[in-house]
Amino acid sequence: MVQKHCPECGAHLIMKELANEGMVPYCESCQAYRFPMYNVAVSMIVRDPDNGKILLIKQYGRPDYILVAGYVARGEAAEDAARRELMEETGMQARDVYFNRTRFFEPSNTLMCNFTVFVKDGEALHTNREIDSCQWFTPEEARENIKKGSLARYFLESYLDGLDREA
Repeated sequence: MVQKHCPECGAHLIMKELANEGMVPYCESCQAYRFPMYNVAVSMIVRDPDNGKILLIKQYGRPDYILVAGYVARGEAAEDAARRELMEETGMQARDVYFNRTRFFEPSNTLMCNFTVFVKDGEALHTNREIDSCQWFTPEEARENIKKGSLARYFLESYLDGLDREA
């Protein structure tokens, strides 16, 4: 998705070649190149280290299970956003956080950063207003229950198939 308007002045952007970069959006009014901007979010494969289970959630009245996720705040490290979102949505604290992989999600113009998060206490679970319900699954049950065709499924299957570094 290419930006159409300058984030500084609102003028229409044109595509202009920039040495060693290729074609980049350019504002003739500001006389400045405007590199693409996008959102950054995190999603988590939440693991209970005591039994190896994976937490999946349902939210916003939708019937499918997905991963815990949320947006990264301006100035916040992605790892810190994973810890914060886990706490906000489940009440659990992260013990260890490991980066898995990223993937761009075009519908919301978002770079999704996926992590594996091991929790301190998988029993201290509660949901807030953002989550309708949540459930712990064995890895194979999680694979069977996560939303088909979703980015959450892509991350989970990559993790379960050993394509990501495991702790």
